[in-house]
Amino acid sequence: MKLIKKLFKWLVILIGLLIIVLYITDTDYLIKAVRTIYLKGHTTAYLEDYKHFDNQNIEVGTPQPWPHHKDYNTTKETKELIDVNNKWGTIAYVIIKNDSVWFENYYDGFGENSKSNSFSMAKSYVSAMLGKAIMQGYIKNLDQPVCDFLPEFCEGKAAKMTVGDLSSMASGTNWDEAYYSPLSITTRAYFDDDLAKVVLGLKVIEEPGQAFKYASGDTQLLAMVIEKATGKKLYKYLEETFWKPLGSVNETLWQVDSEAEDLVKAYCCIASNAKDFARLGKLYKDHGKWKGKQLLDSTFIETSITPRFPESPEYGYGWWLYHKNGKDFFLMRGHLGQMVIVNRADNLIIVRLGHKRAPQTHAGEFTADVGTYISEAYKMIGDD
Repeated sequence: MKLIKKLFKWLVILIGLLIIVLYITDTDYLIKAVRTIYLKGHTTAYLEDYKHFDNQNIEVGTPQPWPHHKDYNTTKETKELIDVNNKWGTIAYVIIKNDSVWFENYYDGFGENSKSNSFSMAKSYVSAMLGKAIMQGYIKNLDQPVCDFLPEFCEGKAAKMTVGDLSSMASGTNWDEAYYSPLSITTRAYFDDDLAKVVLGLKVIEEPGQAFKYASGDTQLLAMVIEKATGKKLYKYLEETFWKPLGSVNETLWQVDSEAEDLVKAYCCIASNAKDFARLGKLYKDHGKWKGKQLLDSTFIETSITPRFPESPEYGYGWWLYHKNGKDFFLMRGHLGQMVIVNRADNLIIVRLGHKRAPQTHAGEFTADVGTYISEAYKMIGDD
């Protein structure tokens, strides 16, 4: 018994010393990482982790449920789709054809109204809010300097950085997109209680506006620009500009860094469901119109779904671009294979949410499972 007490005493001392070291080295965010992710058996963020963070509520207006297509759920998943859904832990798969739900299915205990983390699909919402802020006159255009809003970026190369550079991932900052390293800035940003301090410390080391480099920090800076420009919290701006006007059925949550700082994790972390996520895809498919009203400038949308850099045809402004079997798609994408996939020519939207995706060799790579979710949808609707 004495030995056990002695061991316990030394364990407490060691834990105490470790905590002190974490605070001294400014890595105390790892305490939250351990508590919310690692001790729960995960090596990275997961679908329902929003329950363990501070969130702000985004309310609905008048709900506009999606109508059912005349062929609603008359066809089952193909064998290939079943296999990929099982392999990568799909929780929602929805096909919307001609603005009606053609097929939907949910898995692993999730349902049509279940909340799950959007991860980087949130970046498309932030880019849309940039377009709205320009449309409303809060921001001049894509070429307005970030310096006009964030004085930390008014010297050297940083002074050349524009809001468009942030939306198109061309800031030239030293952000490192590393999800599985506990010491990366990506991990720090996810768990730190003061997110502004983290991203305002970024350095612009390359000439802005010259090349695409996927960086969540760009979207976080863009969110802070929009808040400065509009004078509104980003979660309230989303509520008034898109969540309510698009007829979302369910209220949603957006993670914030802490109750005290109240800054949204803009590069990720909107907790919602497949059919409400699909609404932004429909808005972009329809050139910014919703129920006859122009909610977003059509020219901004066309710019957003066009590659900015010929060397990087996979990205525009806040949207991913994909080509398969002679068809062009634009997508919202998230860390674990969250996707809203849009084909304007075929009036088709495909939504996939899940626990995992096929491994990538670099951030943003289109892996084989993306093509499967698309090709099997076309087979199911009889257009392969």
